[in-house]
Amino acid sequence: MTPTSDLQTGLRAGDPTGLHRVLDDAVVLPQAAQRLDTRRELWPDEVRVRVERLNLDAASFRQLERAHTTYGETSGDGVRAEVLDIVASRGKMQNPVTGSGGMLVGTVEEVGPESPLGLAVGDRVATLISLTLTPLVIEDGLAAWDGRSEQVPCDGYAILFGRSIAAVIPDDLDPALSLSVMDVCGAPALTARVVEEYAARGKEPVVAVIGGAGKSGSLSLAAARAAGAARTIGVVPHQSEHDLLTGAGLADAVAIADARDPIALREAVTAAGGPADVTVVCVDVPGCEGGAILATTEGGTVIFFSMATSFSAAALGAEGLAADVRMLVGNGYVPGHAAYAMELLRADAGVRSLFERRL
Repeated sequence: MTPTSDLQTGLRAGDPTGLHRVLDDAVVLPQAAQRLDTRRELWPDEVRVRVERLNLDAASFRQLERAHTTYGETSGDGVRAEVLDIVASRGKMQNPVTGSGGMLVGTVEEVGPESPLGLAVGDRVATLISLTLTPLVIEDGLAAWDGRSEQVPCDGYAILFGRSIAAVIPDDLDPALSLSVMDVCGAPALTARVVEEYAARGKEPVVAVIGGAGKSGSLSLAAARAAGAARTIGVVPHQSEHDLLTGAGLADAVAIADARDPIALREAVTAAGGPADVTVVCVDVPGCEGGAILATTEGGTVIFFSMATSFSAAALGAEGLAADVRMLVGNGYVPGHAAYAMELLRADAGVRSLFERRL
């Protein structure tokens, strides 16, 4: 296959990034595209998956909830209708407000002869790439979804490209549980990598996880401890989440603070044994950049693993605070991330209890 597109003639050769599925006039990658081609027929290196369930990312789902809440009552029908409209109009699930999507679980129904993904017809898989770049067709009108949860039962199909990533779902775990874990598996893998970098320099870091009771946060706490953190601090917004995280035993200290209040967040982390050498941001609300920077020691590292993060606010905020911190964008992919997250789930009863509670 030639990785080019002849836009002048309208003939598009297959490209492992999925460029041939982009319907925009400009040459952009699928994630940046306004519309994708969702035809069932495969290019030689593609895979078609019969979709069973979508998992909307937390930032996107919360935004949809807020947009369809009136006088404290959320319209599930409204949320469902908007998701259907987004997918129908764009050929993918990409929230136009947050720019984010999620991932899916399904069964492989056709494999192109040149696919490098190692999948076979009949494999039950979870995609480890975003729905924002995955051609998607929903065929059942989301009739089995009430619009009130991040996990969306559905029937339809999706297309994977030559450079897509998918993992076969383990037989020993509930598929819904596997989907929840794989949705955030990049966060613990990157957290472990950064903590191991500190350990290689002879330092056992203090790690603070903002949003420690959530999916990515709980896995990141477990990963930090397993990788050699000297102390783990989980930050949560409410007493109920404090009690949950304390009961799970994932953090050496659990602090309550509004992550959008930079002074409160800094003081809470400091009182819990900080400042942190590594701060991991796993919350799904905007405005947490300044507090994460202030909670991190000079020369430390901040990992932003939230689609609600404003990276301009983070960069300008660090500059304005004269903060010497390394800032990393969690891109969701680290080699071996899915298997690593599953290992953490199986090995740590606290992590599993939090995930199963969500289900």
